Amino acid sequence: MGEWVEGWRGAVKKMPSAYVIGLGRSGIAAARLLKQHGWQVTVSDTNQSEALQHIQRELAAEGIAVKLGDRFTPDPALMQQVVVSPGVPWDLPVLVQARELGITTIGEVELAWQTLHSIPWVGITGTNGKTTTTALIAAIFQTAGFQAPACGNIGYAIGEVALQTLSPKDPTPDWVIAELSSYQIESSASVAPQIGIWTTFTPDHLSRHYTLENYYNIKAHLLKQAKHQILNGDDPYLRQVQSDWQTAYWTSVSGKANLPCPVERGAYIEAGWVVAQAERIVPVAALRMVGAHNQQNLLMAVLAARLAGIEPAAIVRAIESFPGVPHRLEHICTWNGIDFINDSKATNYDAAEVGLSAVAAPVILIAGGEAKAGDDTGWLQAIQAKAARVLLIGNAAPTFAQRLEQIGYRNYEIVETMDRAVVRGSELAKALNAKVVLLSPACASFDQYPNFEQRGEHFRQLCQQMVCSSTKP
Repeated sequence: MGEWVEGWRGAVKKMPSAYVIGLGRSGIAAARLLKQHGWQVTVSDTNQSEALQHIQRELAAEGIAVKLGDRFTPDPALMQQVVVSPGVPWDLPVLVQARELGITTIGEVELAWQTLHSIPWVGITGTNGKTTTTALIAAIFQTAGFQAPACGNIGYAIGEVALQTLSPKDPTPDWVIAELSSYQIESSASVAPQIGIWTTFTPDHLSRHYTLENYYNIKAHLLKQAKHQILNGDDPYLRQVQSDWQTAYWTSVSGKANLPCPVERGAYIEAGWVVAQAERIVPVAALRMVGAHNQQNLLMAVLAARLAGIEPAAIVRAIESFPGVPHRLEHICTWNGIDFINDSKATNYDAAEVGLSAVAAPVILIAGGEAKAGDDTGWLQAIQAKAARVLLIGNAAPTFAQRLEQIGYRNYEIVETMDRAVVRGSELAKALNAKVVLLSPACASFDQYPNFEQRGEHFRQLCQQMVCSSTKP
């Protein structure tokens, strides 16, 4: 790698140059991975926060240049490769220009794949259900004795896993269990999992992908690259395009009669059991997470494990001890007989509809944030059926109030902040005999929080403070 150039002390080797856009966790991992592989690395970020300045100093000590407040300009004389973090749109004009100039332009997952391609991957994608399915699969593989880190949109950045394989101190993974968003897939054309899983498909991220067809094709690309494909047979859209997936494995919570494939290539629920490839594996009741959607996630995880050759006993042990996923229908506490549940990861209407459907009515619902494009019909119907009151927070509050008025639902209040929502939610739950106070925003978090995790953590802290203060003598 690199070329020899004449220096004052004779010929010296000039290292190839790479430019990483975005100084988040995946960008930092990408920069370090490139450095390990002998590249001269520059990282840029448009922000200049104190936290980023700290990272800038840390990376500078490792020989990695960081430009803050910088807008990327492609220049073939200064860079041979550009690596893009998931939050950077793939069709950004400067990236299009870089590709036209012949600069190799890839995503951070593609970069990690170049190091990890000899290790089998399970690649999980879908509009909703990715995180729970990924966590379940990782738990099963780890219980079976595999080094199988969950990474991507969950746990580690994939670049961090790739870095571990280059370190003599860290164990090399047996499997990579990767949750992959459409943002990551579109910039990672070569990634080819051993097992590809498609959880659900509904309109989302259309402000970035523009059309449903584009969004579908991005996710379909990952599955087509995989040796084995597992698809959700209960998802209406995936069921509609089943002719695209003639050799796939399918799942259904409705039993084997609903499988669009032979039972030997399916997983389904029958008489309270998960049946995979015509073999009873584990009772559905072993999974402590509520909701039919989690039964679907369970089916996909079990089927992936069986395709990897994992024995039923290990699957059962993993499912029985699986605690659930933070920020996805996560039970925070019970206070005066009222359950407080954190579903902050429900960042679109479909996920929020699933969350509402999974809990006991009547519900005090906390919703709002930064609204996203999508069809809110099913979500609004779920509100009418299950919500005793809706508390609206964030930028979307006035718009959501208007939509609720349009369907004749007037049991809402605009409370603006999470602090007010938790206090008011507890008051209303007592007054209206509600069983649950549910944070399920149907929105992104960026108006008030850096990410959905911090939004969920704030909800958790407020709930726990409320419980502590109520128990003080």
